[in-house]
Amino acid sequence: MAKIYYDNDADLNLLKGKKIAIIGYGIQGRGQSLCLRDSGCEVVVSEVAGTPNFEQAKKDGFVPVDAATAAAAADIIQILTQDHVQAKVYIDSIKPNLKKGKALCFSHGFNIRFKQIKPPKNVDVFMIAPKGPGALVRRMYEEGKGVPCLVAVFQDATGEAKQLALAYAKALKATTAGVIETTFAEETETDLFGEQAVLCGGASELIKAGFDTLVEAGYQPEIAYFEVLHELKLITDLIQERGISGMRRGVSNTACYGDLTRGPRIINERTRKEMKKILKEIKSGKFAREWIKENEDGRPNFNKLMADGDNHKIEQVGRELRNMMPWMKK
Repeated sequence: MAKIYYDNDADLNLLKGKKIAIIGYGIQGRGQSLCLRDSGCEVVVSEVAGTPNFEQAKKDGFVPVDAATAAAAADIIQILTQDHVQAKVYIDSIKPNLKKGKALCFSHGFNIRFKQIKPPKNVDVFMIAPKGPGALVRRMYEEGKGVPCLVAVFQDATGEAKQLALAYAKALKATTAGVIETTFAEETETDLFGEQAVLCGGASELIKAGFDTLVEAGYQPEIAYFEVLHELKLITDLIQERGISGMRRGVSNTACYGDLTRGPRIINERTRKEMKKILKEIKSGKFAREWIKENEDGRPNFNKLMADGDNHKIEQVGRELRNMMPWMKK
């Protein structure tokens, strides 16, 4: 069983006198920055001047600076830019400003796991990864609660890396919910697998395949959209709240029987073999190398696949139907 840490396992005083740099004021960066500041931490925000995130940081009362300035001033440097730009930001702005005893912090292990970032041996390297978006981290904090986090230590130069990580988690109120111990490799590999095989890749392809099957059989696209896409949220909400068994008891007996008897015909042995192949590609670094090269080449395949997806009939139908749903409009 995983080791889980709570409030009594963490000492917020370890962050006293330390300055924390948040590199990247996106959704996660904003949520973490605000929580850290409200917990009494000294926070310096780095964001690209002129961007919406830069302006948001100013509205939130920060004085955003460039990454090099933030890294030079900080004791703990939390890198929250997108995966594909982290290595460049690190090499150009952070690495020259690392000194013995500083700490690098991540919320996803991609660049450490696949050696795009290679920290010097004299700094701590740890991860605090909230299992929810930054907006949820912030909302739970404001309610006096926390979002569960993962904690991992890649490098313990000071002998206090884990305790420092737990203090950081406590500043987000994550220790009120629980902080689960993992490794950079486990977090990265399972995260990528979940995105590719289930949450994004698996789910989106399953939806489109279901839609195409119904439309090609002569059913109206609007009806197909409701049955294979729109209602999916009802099911995933039930699964999240109650688990799979709870979901099955929350739908009709007809739906439950169809789940139990037909589901294994869709996700069959061939599907499971392909999942194992995808996991192998992740663990070997094949996917990481492919994604890094895709970015280096200007994303030709990424852009083509995105355009193909945008042009699928389900997107046209969905836009029209969502206009009929005022509760989805901000």
